[in-house]
Amino acid sequence: MRAIVEISRTGVVAMLLHPLRSVATVACVVAGLLPYLVGLGLSHGVQQQARDSIRWGADLYVSGRRFGRTAPLPLQTAEQIQKIPGVLKIRPRIVGAITLGKERRSAVVVGLPASALPKSTRCVAGRLFREENELVIGTTLARELKLKPGSRLPPFYQNVEGERVTRVVGVFESDAPLWQADLIFTSLETAATIFDQRGSATELLVDCGPGYQQHVARAIGRLTIQRTGDTSNPLQLRVVTRQQLRSMLPRGLLHREGIFNLHFLLVFSVGILATMATSGFGSAERRREIGVLKATGWRTDEVLLRGTVEAFLLSILGASLSVLAAFIWLEWFNGYWLASLFLPGIGATSSADVPFRLLPLPVLLGFLIALAIVMSGTLYSSWRAATVPPIEALR
Repeated sequence: MRAIVEISRTGVVAMLLHPLRSVATVACVVAGLLPYLVGLGLSHGVQQQARDSIRWGADLYVSGRRFGRTAPLPLQTAEQIQKIPGVLKIRPRIVGAITLGKERRSAVVVGLPASALPKSTRCVAGRLFREENELVIGTTLARELKLKPGSRLPPFYQNVEGERVTRVVGVFESDAPLWQADLIFTSLETAATIFDQRGSATELLVDCGPGYQQHVARAIGRLTIQRTGDTSNPLQLRVVTRQQLRSMLPRGLLHREGIFNLHFLLVFSVGILATMATSGFGSAERRREIGVLKATGWRTDEVLLRGTVEAFLLSILGASLSVLAAFIWLEWFNGYWLASLFLPGIGATSSADVPFRLLPLPVLLGFLIALAIVMSGTLYSSWRAATVPPIEALR
């Protein structure tokens, strides 16, 4: 046992004896592992935020379909659904995209009753909307467009009822800062005016009593909806339950994560080759060093143990630096550049806080990957040098 400890100690000495080689090996590990940890942290953060949004949402989401495409729902639909046993509450909602300002800043308008706002939404300035043509905007949008309570927006839409000036009455923030970055809340009537859809809604949010969700969903699917004066084109209803939404939302994220992992398999294979070069594959210095050890009586297994300790320490150092750098990248630099791979549309930089989660399992996986990369490079070169006669290794 004492001999094993002494041999292991020489592995520490070997790492310190060649600082340039050690630094180059750690740099190869960090270069391959750092983007991988950042990508996994972003993916898990966005998935967690999506799960939280679904958990605090409605039981059923009802939308209209005509000719296989999404169509507005008449508000009278809510009256028919309300008659179904088990329905507790119905919240109509209008969602649509707009552009604001000279920079043509994209934003999303959500029209709904003030009482139906998400529980995590809170005003940090001003108040919630009460009348028509009043808006409440997210903190990120307010900062970028330099808006505050009392600011007036010139007409940014056109419809048959004419254009109106709208007024910002509040600025809100949410526990889920990513989705509120481009969001504007307003009343259902104001949103209907903006999108010229009076008497309609994009979807209906339905809350059900315990155990009634599936019954209500089937009953809604059997309804036939027709607009007043239009009996030839009935509207079909599409119902999405909370469980279905939970399975649908992460699908795109998991797809991107899978592609991300596939690309990094190539990076890891290149990292192994780079580590072979930096740790001594084909290096006369390492061959001579091991040749001297063999000439003084070291066995091949002792040489490999020495190399294993050296590789293990370099792996720990490289993985630790990668985790620290990943946290800095995500926390201080807001996932610069890599966030756009998992969140299309935000660009290389985002003014909103990008969610991330550095979980223990990805960190442990990162250490194992670092260990595999360094071991593959270091032990193979050590084994090659240890299995040849010492006289040849010293040449």
